[in-house]
Amino acid sequence: MAYNLFENATMAIKTLGANKLRSGLTMLGIIIGNASVIAMVAAGQAAQGYVTRQFESLGTNVLFVTPGDAQRGPTAGVSRADTLTLADAEAIAAEVLAVSEVSPEKNQRLRVTHGAAETQANVIGTTPDYLTVRQITLAQGRFLSPVDVQSNLPVAVLGSETAQTLFGDQDPINQGIRVDNVRFMVVGVITPRGSSFGQNQDETVYIPIQVMVNQITGQGGGKTSPTVQTIAVSARDATSASAAIYQITNLLRLRHGLLTQENDFTVQSQQDLLDTAASITDILILVLGFTAGISLLVGGIGIMNIMLVSVSERTQEIGLRKAIGAKGSDISVQFTIEAIILAVIGGAIGTSLGIASIGVLTLATPLSAGISLSAIAISFTVSGSTGLIFGLLPARRAANLDPIVALRS
Repeated sequence: MAYNLFENATMAIKTLGANKLRSGLTMLGIIIGNASVIAMVAAGQAAQGYVTRQFESLGTNVLFVTPGDAQRGPTAGVSRADTLTLADAEAIAAEVLAVSEVSPEKNQRLRVTHGAAETQANVIGTTPDYLTVRQITLAQGRFLSPVDVQSNLPVAVLGSETAQTLFGDQDPINQGIRVDNVRFMVVGVITPRGSSFGQNQDETVYIPIQVMVNQITGQGGGKTSPTVQTIAVSARDATSASAAIYQITNLLRLRHGLLTQENDFTVQSQQDLLDTAASITDILILVLGFTAGISLLVGGIGIMNIMLVSVSERTQEIGLRKAIGAKGSDISVQFTIEAIILAVIGGAIGTSLGIASIGVLTLATPLSAGISLSAIAISFTVSGSTGLIFGLLPARRAANLDPIVALRS
């Protein structure tokens, strides 16, 4: 039995070698399918890792309080998405025991100049707690201090790219800049942070939030507290996050007079955002893998088609072998082995191309793609099974040929 199998395999290899071009074109579908599955799954997993790192860069144990109801849209139940105020942030800091730092944020993209140099930067009005909540480190100088906020001092901390654009190789500390024609003194520069969700975190200017509302947006001095776009809150530890969400929700509902109405704000933890992103990327990986897997199906149909043509072309060979004593099972095994060899070799080449494409993806994009052993195992197994399954019909047709009819043809 082992000898017959070896003999059939040898004959199959010789037959495929005699038709190199046709064999290569037949394997093309399997090659593309395997490479696509491995590359697509790797890209999806890399995207998932990238999104996770983006959220982690926002800080640890962070909660985000934003205007509007996340379940029904940012303006659900309210006329405008401006339901959070600076007074809300102050109340959270004073009354919610489960939080350690609170950082309200009001930002606007504005023109920033120093002499003849100018740039567009995301100007963020915030408080000293922003440094801890968002885990910022300083390259030079200092961050905003409580005195800066309480005294409405026009001081600014620059992102690394903003500092480079405005000052080049000069030391920016204690230098003057203008933000929307308001003069500020630079007191610090933060270390490079990169991009987060398409926003360059190094093209930034941080100023005291009271200066932002009084001199930039013009909201200060009124009877109502100035609105803010986000309140970032740092829970005392990971176990305090749930308690902080509960306490913040109750506090803001009381402050906003929401007796029976839906919330006009949303409190989300970093883990909530991570879970949402993970569910989206899991679906993305599944869709990408399924789409790429269709190529394997197409490749299998290609193998079956070529093997059926091969049976038609080799009817005389089949008839001669049967006439000298070959069994139908021998003929069936030979054609099945040919189909499996095509699928396995195509799978091996496709796997190599898929692994190579992962390296290209890592070098050419910000995604850090890794080799998924499970994707390789699944795609290679599927390609081998494809050869077996789609080779059975041609093999059975060859085995059932009548030797006399075959010889006459």
